[in-house]
Amino acid sequence: MARPSDDAAYLAHLQDYYARWHSLPAYAALQAVLGLTSRAGIGKVLKRLRDAGYLERTPAGRWTPTSRFFERPLADAPVPAGLPTLSGDSGEACSIDAWLIQKPSRTVLIPVVGDSMIEAGIHPGDRVVVERDTSARPGDVVIAVVDGEFTLKTLAVEDGVAVLKPANPAYPVLRPGDRLQIFGVVVGLIRNYRR
Repeated sequence: MARPSDDAAYLAHLQDYYARWHSLPAYAALQAVLGLTSRAGIGKVLKRLRDAGYLERTPAGRWTPTSRFFERPLADAPVPAGLPTLSGDSGEACSIDAWLIQKPSRTVLIPVVGDSMIEAGIHPGDRVVVERDTSARPGDVVIAVVDGEFTLKTLAVEDGVAVLKPANPAYPVLRPGDRLQIFGVVVGLIRNYRR
């Protein structure tokens, strides 16, 4: 029986399915995903999730996630890097996409290779969230194009000229002069600790 009290579990099952297959299952597959046998029960769950803002119908009548579908629980207190503190679940939620990305049409994720920015906390295997066509200011971490090649560095100005500074003393400061193009500004970083 599809009970409203189980909707959080149903939503979690749909989120896991979507993360793996990048689509929502058809009604027949929903029986297994949600653990329900009745088509009417499945319909009630989908309508409740729609009413809660997690799902919507396309013009073709297919179920699709809304931006709220991707929200994740948000703790009610930040975690200190020192001694641990306990915190309850505040019930609030936050979409990672909405938090990291202000302009989706201009935002790309770029994988990081190399260690020239290691002291800025940017490691090989990370993905930087880059906003293209954004004005860069000195101090911004940028994706720059120099002689047709991309590089990740901090934009700086020395003697009135733009330079690209690494965050690793093993690498030199780049002084590209008029060959410098800024592809985009780094606005976020994603690191997967379970690779």
